[in-house]
Amino acid sequence: MVASSAPATASGIFADPREDWLAQYTEEIIDPARPIIDPHHHLWDRGGLHYLIEEMTDDIASGHNIIATVYVDCRSMYRADGPEAFRPVGEVEFANGVAAMAASGAYGKAAICAGIVSHVNLLLGDDAKAVLEAEIAAGNGRFRGIRHSSPWDPDPNVAGMYATRPKGLLLDSNFRRGFACLAPLGLSFDAWLFHPQIGELADLAWAFPGTRIVLDHCGGPVGIGRFAGKRQETFQAWKASIQDVAQCDNVVVKLGGLAMCLLGYDFHLRPQPPSSEELAAAWRPYIETCIEAFGPKRCMFESNFPPDKGQCSYQVIFNTFKRLASQYSEAEKTALFSGTAKDVYRLEIG
Repeated sequence: MVASSAPATASGIFADPREDWLAQYTEEIIDPARPIIDPHHHLWDRGGLHYLIEEMTDDIASGHNIIATVYVDCRSMYRADGPEAFRPVGEVEFANGVAAMAASGAYGKAAICAGIVSHVNLLLGDDAKAVLEAEIAAGNGRFRGIRHSSPWDPDPNVAGMYATRPKGLLLDSNFRRGFACLAPLGLSFDAWLFHPQIGELADLAWAFPGTRIVLDHCGGPVGIGRFAGKRQETFQAWKASIQDVAQCDNVVVKLGGLAMCLLGYDFHLRPQPPSSEELAAAWRPYIETCIEAFGPKRCMFESNFPPDKGQCSYQVIFNTFKRLASQYSEAEKTALFSGTAKDVYRLEIG
């Protein structure tokens, strides 16, 4: 497998999905009856990229038994005016509207956007509370927490679209005053960062043991830019950080995000899409390390669509996860595919 240091898109983090390319390869669904909660996907219509309820429904209809999903912050449909701090409330209103559309039954049986994770600028400090309360109201019982993305790296080929983000965000005192507003409101925090920053997240988790923290995308292992061609060395550093942050009982991890270009694999550059066997071979060390460190009850498989759709289809990504989960017990599989997500995001799903 060739590691690619060249950005696949302007973001440098993920490749744009290509339906014609993905259509070249399909698979039979493994374990098709297994209930799945997809705890991490986005919906957006911007820059010529269109992924809304229709596209999500089409992907779900490809065969896996998706019973519910969780929408996660991606700066979609922010309010165009009004106070800057409150503009992300528009994203909650949007996701809640999509959830209402799904609840009509007109888009299949899955409860799309059953849980909503949006954004509040925690650098507002104590003033973040008012915005959080506005999002709770806008969520109509579906709002579960926020994500304040913190990826930072000195190499612009790694940082990509996050190049202007501040260094050390999770350690900032204003940020932590805002973060302190979450637990009293019963809200969780999704953490998106690059693997060299996992130590900063562990520091945050130890400082706020009563706040539920969700580590997105296996902790963001990087294989591009300054990390290209250093997979084993990087893996060992990432693994040590995962084992460290797993000591914080208030942290859980999402297993996914590995089909972004960030990891450094070149599946998106191949003539045909990869099979679930190929992806399982590439991702196994990362997935098994996370499950061993956190335990199945603190892990959940995620699609991270549409970013991960740049390298594989919805069929293939969940077939990959099912291959990787085959060694675990039935109870452990239930946790990995639905139980942990249901618990963490407090979903009232059968």
